[in-house]
Amino acid sequence: MFASAVFAGFGAGLIAALLHITLMAPIIVEAEKYESGAVVHYGEPVGNAAEIAEAWAEGDETSFSRDFQSILWTLGTYVGFAFMLVAGFGLAENAGHRITARNGMIWGAAGYAAFYLAPSIGLPPELPGAAAADLQIRQIWQISTMLATGAGIAAISFGKNGLVWGAGIVAIALPHIIGAPGFDDYTGVTPPEMAAHFASVTLGLGVISWVVMGLIAGYFWSLSQIGDPA
Repeated sequence: MFASAVFAGFGAGLIAALLHITLMAPIIVEAEKYESGAVVHYGEPVGNAAEIAEAWAEGDETSFSRDFQSILWTLGTYVGFAFMLVAGFGLAENAGHRITARNGMIWGAAGYAAFYLAPSIGLPPELPGAAAADLQIRQIWQISTMLATGAGIAAISFGKNGLVWGAGIVAIALPHIIGAPGFDDYTGVTPPEMAAHFASVTLGLGVISWVVMGLIAGYFWSLSQIGDPA
């Protein structure tokens, strides 16, 4: 279990970190310029826009440190996700389900649905400068949605009768029926096209990373349990 989680977490985390630096970080940096007022996409620039832009140009020299921290945090996060994934492997195998590299990818896709996709339906990935509800309220809804979606997927996958399957469907739908926390006005300063691009990149990065993590975890799990990764 430990080896499967570590290898899968580091493998998926490294891929996620590289994709983050290549695809997401440039969008975030550009959005922070809009947030600070160095750049605007409508109206007049702020009075000290030139000074702010110059400060941002000087701050670009620290990008290596920023990228290095992103790599460390992403690796740690995905190792944590991988431990949760292989804990599920253990429970499934105790119930008589064989874990392989192939169905490990399905497990990874299910984890993506619970931790990325379902919360993003109500609260899309946000750029700096985007309008948003209170942070604590958003976190409560996101965590509740992750837990409910994970429980619902487990009920549908391993339930043995229609009642359990129905309960799983209700669990998945309930957070969205209640609704994500909203806000009164659309007052974000970042361009909507940039926000849409960021959301699509984030969700795409997530599915790649989670499926790879499931594949690696399932492969090493099957090696340790059976000796045949197929």
